[in-house]
Amino acid sequence: MNQKKAILVVSFGTSHVDTLEKTIGAIEHAIAAHFPEYRVYRAFTSRMIIGKLKRVEGIEVDTVKAAMERMLIDGIDTVLVQPTHIINGIENDSMLEDLLEYADRFERVRVGKPLLSSPEDYKKAIHAVMEDVSLEEDEALVLMGHGSDHHANAAYPMLEYTFHLLGYHQVLVGTVEGFPNLRDVMGKLKISDFHKIKLMPFMMVAGDHAKNDMAGEDDSWKCEMEEEGYEVDAVLKGLGELDGIHKILIEHIEEIE
Repeated sequence: MNQKKAILVVSFGTSHVDTLEKTIGAIEHAIAAHFPEYRVYRAFTSRMIIGKLKRVEGIEVDTVKAAMERMLIDGIDTVLVQPTHIINGIENDSMLEDLLEYADRFERVRVGKPLLSSPEDYKKAIHAVMEDVSLEEDEALVLMGHGSDHHANAAYPMLEYTFHLLGYHQVLVGTVEGFPNLRDVMGKLKISDFHKIKLMPFMMVAGDHAKNDMAGEDDSWKCEMEEEGYEVDAVLKGLGELDGIHKILIEHIEEIE
């Protein structure tokens, strides 16, 4: 291994240790296996999650700036940065701002794209999801994304459009904090013939939003759908568990190598 070359994997993060290694950890392992000549580092963009992990679990994770400083100390001269972010949104913008400060402190710093960055990315992500999902004839798949007030939130309606373009008309996409929201999803379900719903997060990790907002026993998407008479199967599985998603992120690193 060339100790002067590194890949920094940047994630929003999660304080749920049960999903951390199954998703973010799995992505990092896949990247390390594909690029054995690089040393792999981890950074989270959420300071709140970094603080909670240290306080509750005793796990220390670097911020982006702390990771860059660590790599300088370790003698790294070439840094490839790959975010696990879904969209080119607020967290990705924040990461890029932090990285700008270090552009001239290494011989080479290159940054890969988030998961959904090109039409081909959308198609590959969709195939990765559908290869992992088994649906009955009268069952819809509802995917819950995070959502944002950032203009990059347009990725979510485009995602649903692309599902339908590829022939997956039984798939609907909603977001917790953006458009389309749960009301929009429920409106579409009401004019459909589906009686069963498979509910899954379209997020890298199946953390707080998936466990509470999506599948919780109180005031969740699952509860609201069940109140409307649907039979709901909530699946707590993050995108980071899917090999097809790992492959997209690895391809994004290959583009900047």
